[in-house]
Order: sequence, then structure tokens, then C-alpha cells
Amino acid sequence: MCGIFGHSGSLPEQLAMHCTDTLSHRGPDGSGIWKGNGITLGHRRLSILDLSDQGKQPMSYADQRYWITYNGEIYNFVEVRAELEAKGHIFRSSSDTEVLLAAYSEWGERCLLKLNGMWAFAIWDATEQNIFLARDRFGKKPLFYAFPQGHFAFASEMKALLPLLDQVRPSPDFSWMSQNIFLYEATEKCLIDGIKRFPAGHCGYFKNGRLTTKRYWNTLDHLVQIPQTYEKQVEQFRELFVDACRIRMRSDVPLGTALSGGLDSSATISAMAQVSKARGGERVSDSWQHAFVATFAGTPLDESRFAQTVVDHLGIRATFIPIDPLMELDKLDDYFYKFEELYITSPIPMIQTYKAIKSHGISVTLDGHGADELMSGYGSSLFEAFLDCGWDIAAINDIMDTYHDLFPSDSVQLSRAQNRLVDYMKFMVARTLLRRGGDRDCKDRGHDRFQELDHFNRHLYHMVHDTVLPTLLRNYDRYAMTSGVEIRMPFMDHRVVAFLTSVPWHSKIRGGFTKSIARDALSPFMPAEIAYRKSKIGFNSPIVDWMKNEMREYFLDIVNSHEFSNCGLIDASAARQQVENVIHDENTKYVEGEKAWTSLVPFFWERSVLKRDYKWN
Repeated sequence: MCGIFGHSGSLPEQLAMHCTDTLSHRGPDGSGIWKGNGITLGHRRLSILDLSDQGKQPMSYADQRYWITYNGEIYNFVEVRAELEAKGHIFRSSSDTEVLLAAYSEWGERCLLKLNGMWAFAIWDATEQNIFLARDRFGKKPLFYAFPQGHFAFASEMKALLPLLDQVRPSPDFSWMSQNIFLYEATEKCLIDGIKRFPAGHCGYFKNGRLTTKRYWNTLDHLVQIPQTYEKQVEQFRELFVDACRIRMRSDVPLGTALSGGLDSSATISAMAQVSKARGGERVSDSWQHAFVATFAGTPLDESRFAQTVVDHLGIRATFIPIDPLMELDKLDDYFYKFEELYITSPIPMIQTYKAIKSHGISVTLDGHGADELMSGYGSSLFEAFLDCGWDIAAINDIMDTYHDLFPSDSVQLSRAQNRLVDYMKFMVARTLLRRGGDRDCKDRGHDRFQELDHFNRHLYHMVHDTVLPTLLRNYDRYAMTSGVEIRMPFMDHRVVAFLTSVPWHSKIRGGFTKSIARDALSPFMPAEIAYRKSKIGFNSPIVDWMKNEMREYFLDIVNSHEFSNCGLIDASAARQQVENVIHDENTKYVEGEKAWTSLVPFFWERSVLKRDYKWN
């Protein structure tokens, strides 16, 4: 896990190091520059596998024919290495980096389908005089590129490319992106003019001044045959998920978990405990008992009591991290600079959490991201299943009951019979609107296998591949890597994703629960109170409480400042009014606080990212 940089020319070494060192937060353990004939590669290292100098990058292979700069982890490198050794390959290190190089030398771009992991890397082939680039299936690891002064340059973050640009300015699409925060991550669009995002699930070659890319992974091409009975589906999911955790526990440094007390993170650390009991195998770390819990005392977002239940059940201790919005308020510009994107909530809680994790000597966490999008953890998705349940009254009732249990305040306080009548009216309206709207605007809707999915899974597919999840994967990479922490996500194992995409809707919404298959599969490993917990909070910032209390004066000073009024990326008057409404209205809802924060974000972004001096001399 690292930061990478490259340039298709012979950059001055000082400039190459300057660009690479903008990524020092991603790789605090070392750096390297390698220059060849028409190529410069840079690397910032976060040491996780093979901590010796044998694991440093840029790394070469096959008598220096191939050179790599690589960010990520290949979790099944043990198995791939054994296969390569059987073919005669000899290794000098115990790193996954060298395995990746050998795999490319043996199979070329086809090696990508053999890999289980997350990655963004570039390999220079001195014989073919080309650069091969690839990004993991779902875009967990970032990769950007540009063409400054006629050359090709790439990096893990946009900031590493900015010293090469003639001018740093907002993209012509900035306004669209600031209004559609969940839509741009799955595109090539970037906030800064002249920079593009290398697409997830793609690979490509740069040669003779031209970049060509192709898609090597589409989940729809890898749907699987699902067992006919729900019980067998549960069993298969349990096996897949535990193995996904097992191979993600391969590490030469201790592991941790950002534990919320919700189902997903609790399932992850509980499965890790099972792997440990079973003695998971080669390179699996036995130092995994490090749970970190962000706490928001006095706010509705505090879940510390649920997290305590989990660690008590596992017989381990938790480190509780009080989130204080004022503690590092002077570092907010630095947070935005390192985050360098737009989002609907403040990065403070997440960045503070991973900073605290790093301060306890942990550089790798296994977290529960991805489960909500794969299995409908969001109640708003439930009604999509109406198009699949037909006129099955029991199924309709199940969906309605599930929704009301998630959002009891939305239930009409009437008799049960009256409530059910209201439910059916809602059902008829929702069904009509859904049919009228048809399928979501999905980049794969023309794929034959997309049509095989039920309507509910089409909706989730869109969320996983096009909107919400790509944005969240990006966010958590940035939150954690600001402190040099790597997040591994067993729910995002491509085998798990393919399986859950293939599972029918009624295995995900069942018996009054969302994410039913995960609850039933993993409940033997954790407290029933957690496995079948219906309340859902989510790990966000309590922005309404902060605006009204601890950060009140800070926000009022910001929105009434001359600098804010002159920001060309916002409607200063409207944003000021939104913030003041949150502060002064006693009945402000969370969504209104979210909108107020979102209206401010372009101002913080301009001040923190756009107005920096990126010159190197």
C-alpha cells in the first residue's frame, strides 16, 4: 500500500521526487525514484509485506526488463507465487510486488484475472518500450493521469500531477460534479482541469505517445450459479466471507478493525476471530485483536455500547476514540488538501479515527465497507423489490415491516389495520412510479446478463458500480491514507461481490431484515443482539450538533468572511442562509445539516487545494 508516480520522460530527479513526495502520507516508510530510457517512476512506501529492502520499489524483474511502481495488496500472492514457482520462476523477496511482476511476465495482462486484491500499478517493459497500467476491479485504489507538455504522467492522487501542469484550475465540469457528488467517481471526470481518472476494472498501455485502455472486469460476466435453497446460500456465503477475511489477514505487521458496533464491521472482526482459531495459514497475522471505536458522546451517532458488546463477546479489548471537532480545527485545510475531493459530510471523524489507529502502531485494518450497497443496508432501496414480489401479499408485508422497523418514525400512528391500508397505498404508488421510471441509468444496462438480474439487484448493481460505492471506496482510501493506514475490505472480495450480485432479492430482504443472508451466515460468530440489530446509524459526522454547538462560531465566522463571499465556486448567499438555518432552527434534521455542509465544501476545496503553490523550484 503506497503512493505511485510516473512520467513518460526523463524528468529532473528533483522534480520527480517533489511530485512523489506529495504522496508521503500514503507511504511514510520510504521512497524511491528510478529513471530509464524515456521513463521515470516514483514510489512512496508503506511497508506491510516484506519489510526489508528487498520489498522496496520501484522494483525490477527478469534482468531488469520490467520495472514496477505499485499501490495495493495481492491477497492471494501465496497461491500465485506457488503456481509461478512451479513454472520455474525464482523470487528474491517475500513480497507480493515481486509476485505481481512475475505474474505479468508469465501471463501478460491476463494475470489480472488471477489476482485477488486491490491495486493501481504501472509496469515499464524495457523491451517493448511501453507502460502497462491497471486498476483493481472496483476502484479501491486510485489512479489519475494527465498529458503535461505532451508527456504522459500518472499518480495515486491529483496533487502529485499538479507541479507538472501549466495552470491549476477547476475543471469545466466542476459545477456539475459539485451538484452530483455521487456520480462523478465512476467517470473519468476530475475536479481539476487537465487530469483524468483511470477507470476501475480497466487496464491499458501507453506507447508512442498514445494511451489505449480496455475493460478487463465486468461483474456481470462473472455471475455464479446460486444454490437453490436459502440454507445452502447462507452456507456458501459464510465460506466465501471467512476465506475473504483469511487472505486479508496476511500481513507482516499487526492488524486492526475500525469497529462501529453495526453488523458489517462486527461481522468482519468476528470472522477474523474464527480465522485465528482455525490457524489461518501462511503469512496470516496472529496480531489482529485491535478494535478501534470512534465515539460521539452525547450525539445520536454514538454506537460505543454496541461495539463494547462485540469485543466482550470476542474476549478482546477496544480502544475508544473520542471525536473532537475542535481538537484539530486548524488542520482542516490540510485534511481537505489530502482528501482533495468533494463529499456530503465532514472528513474530521474518519480522518481522526485512522490517525488514532496509526498512533497505536496499526497500519492495516479490515473493515466492513461495501455490505450496505451489496445487500441493501439502506432502507430507501427496499421499495425497489416491489417490482419483483408481484402480488405476493406476504412478500409485500415483509418489505413494509422491514422498512417500518428501520424507520419507525415514518410509520403512521394508527391501528394495525389502518397502517396496513396506508402501506398498500404506498405500495401501489411506489410500484407505479418504479414501472414508469424503468431501470436506472446504468452503464451496463445493455449487457445481456444485466437483464437476468431482478429489479432489486439491478438497483443495487447501479449503486455498487456507478454511484454510491465507488464514491465511498474513494473516500475511505483517502481518509485512511492521510495517516498511512491501509483498509482491506472482505465484503469487496470479487468472489463475494459476484456471489451477492447473483443472489435473488428475497435472500437479502427476509423475515423483516435487510442483509439477511449475511446476518444468518455470520450470526454464529457474534452476539445475536448485533447480528439481528435493526437500528442503523452509519459512520458520519454529527454535523447538525456540531454546527449548533462546538463549531457554531467557526461556521458563522466562515460564512460571514470576505473570502467566503468572494469564492467563485459557490452561491455564498444561499450557502450562508443554509448554515444559519441549521444553527438557529431548533428542529433541524440531519439531511438539512448535510445540505448545508455540502454547500460549503467547494469553498474549503478552493482554499485548501486550488490556492496552494505547487511550484517545485
